[in-house]
Amino acid sequence: MKLFFFCLFVFVRMDFYLDGETASPADVLLEKTFSDRHHAFGDSVEEECDSVENAGPITQFSLPMTNDPASFLRPYTDVNGKGNVKIEFAHGTTTLGFKFKHGVIIAVDSRATAGSYIASQTVKKVIEINPYLLGTMAGGAADCSYWERVLAMECRLYELRNGERISVAAASKILANIVYGYRGMGLSMGTMVCGWDKKGPGLFYVDSDGTRMTNNIFSVGSGSTYAYGVLDAGYEWDLSVEDAYELGRRAIYHATHRDAYSGGQVNLYHMKETGWIKVSADNVGPLHYKYKEEKAQADAKKNNNDGVTMDDGEDNIEMEI
Repeated sequence: MKLFFFCLFVFVRMDFYLDGETASPADVLLEKTFSDRHHAFGDSVEEECDSVENAGPITQFSLPMTNDPASFLRPYTDVNGKGNVKIEFAHGTTTLGFKFKHGVIIAVDSRATAGSYIASQTVKKVIEINPYLLGTMAGGAADCSYWERVLAMECRLYELRNGERISVAAASKILANIVYGYRGMGLSMGTMVCGWDKKGPGLFYVDSDGTRMTNNIFSVGSGSTYAYGVLDAGYEWDLSVEDAYELGRRAIYHATHRDAYSGGQVNLYHMKETGWIKVSADNVGPLHYKYKEEKAQADAKKNNNDGVTMDDGEDNIEMEI
């Protein structure tokens, strides 16, 4: 019985298509719907369809109607401008990266702020461009996220055209060239691009002014000065993998402890020859008490070795004359 009704349904459907001038039920319904809209709105529907069809792809952002967009926008984006409206970003984040014998370590916090307001504690500030490239976010979240995704597209196109992965230097150069074209137009971006290519591990810094440089250690953001203090004290090229993890984690923690605009959790990545891996995501709250306990134990051990006993809570103050 089911087979009979199915064959009948197919036969009825075929009747609609045997004659070239006979439309399918769906076409009839669509034509009726469009006709109703046409009578209701006049020619506006056809004009709208024509405008969308002829619009073409969006190739670039709309720019001010002026020969010099940067000069036109300067009064609104420059802190020292003479305009009445200022578009000034309140930067707040801590990101770091360093090369060592076993690859590149990337560590970031996860706090996003809007002025003095904490907008989020779970922002992903590492952009996974491809399995062998990572980018970090510092500055305007929208600028960093958008342009690094554009970079991911360009890297994929390069790979399809050339049949091989793009180098870290070339990827960072593409990003620097792109943002240089928008210099002075209000972009806010300070990013690190790291990866592994034929030359080994690579680490580059790129910002919204088109600046591009390479080094073994970088830290970007409002908490970078605190992170640099920890990195300078503990960094060595021959660090073990676990020691490198702990150095990156501790540097971000100390920055979040001192910088009000950094916080949330410490996201840690390791770029290896086989590609990047996400090592951990540690909340800074438990890390605070972990490091506090370790410090108390170290102080107690030092005091015992010196033959000095201290009450809990007292500061250990040593004076030399």
